[in-house]
Formats: sequence, C-alpha cells, structure tokens
Amino acid sequence: MLLPYLHPELIEAGCDEAGRGCLAGPVFAACVILPKNFSNALLNDSKKLNEKQRNQLRVIIEQETQWAVASCNAEEIDQINILNASILAMHKAIKKVSQQVIPEYILIDGNRFKPFKQIPHQTVIKGDGKYMCIAAASILAKTHRDEYMLKISKKHPEYQWQQNKGYPTAIHREMLKTFGHTPFHRKTFMPVSNQIDLFK
Repeated sequence: MLLPYLHPELIEAGCDEAGRGCLAGPVFAACVILPKNFSNALLNDSKKLNEKQRNQLRVIIEQETQWAVASCNAEEIDQINILNASILAMHKAIKKVSQQVIPEYILIDGNRFKPFKQIPHQTVIKGDGKYMCIAAASILAKTHRDEYMLKISKKHPEYQWQQNKGYPTAIHREMLKTFGHTPFHRKTFMPVSNQIDLFK
C-alpha cells in the first residue's frame, strides 16, 4: 500500500523520470504535489499498470493535483550524460511546479539527485512503489513520454517506436543496423555509437 507522504506537515512533491534506458527520444520527468485528501485505489508504480490504467490515472492526476512535466532531449543527454539529464529534467519540472506552489520537501525516485535551490529532499529507492506522489509522477512522466514517442514514430516508422518507445528491443537494434541513427537517437549510447562508427 502506498504511503500518502513522508512529512504530513509539509507541502511535499514527488519526482520521477521515464526513458533513462532508451536508445532514442528524450528523458521525461514529472513533479507532482498531491492535495492532502488525495486518494485513488488504482494509483501505483506506472510499471505495474497497463496503458489504459496509466492514461485513466493521468487524467485524474492532471485534474486534481499540482503537476508539471519536463524533458531533456537526446542532444542534451549526449552532452551531459543520462544521469545528469534525468536530474536536469526533474529540476525543470520542479521549477514549473514552483510557479504554482513551492514545495517544502521533495521525494525523488532512485538514489541520485542534486539539490534544487534550498528545498530539502530525500531519494527513495523504488519510491514509485512506496509513495503516492512519486507514483503519480511516474505515471505522468511515462504517459507524456509515450505520447511523444508515438508522435515522432510517424517520422521514422521503421524503428517501431510506437511499440518499443525507443527501448533497445530486437527490432529497434536491427533497424539501427539497417538504417543507422536518426536525430532522435542518443549517439553516446551503445549500440547507437557502434552504428555511427560503422556508417562513417
């Protein structure tokens, strides 16, 4: 059962990202502040929900909470690496939420983060399966990223991003061998970097 908060007396925000392990597309991050009375029996880690459930919850979360979604594209990921890009995307999302409500404490999924201004934070390993606000953030990050990958898949249908969302599936790897990389691919990620060397 998910916990509603770590510090009930504070305005607490949850952050999570989606797309760290992909070969193509941005990494997305979301920041969510739940109202104190928020409750939903379906809410869970986005990985434990199917697409229909995630999309249903996305509507509820966006209607009933303070939230923001941000991203870092493939070029940014290649420049600063995926960990720093993930954290930067989270910072962007927190900054956008802060225009509505300034969080007093931030819960971050995972074990790595860099402080955002002077707001205290805590990293939580597998936090999307422990705290409601992180679970909500995981759903927004995942659904917004999936939506983006579906959009760009129309430009490059051969990679089947509408199905694999940029993750290194067998067909995605095979298409890299056949067609090489696109502007949406992360050039510092293997096997993309290997294919760039082959196509030189």
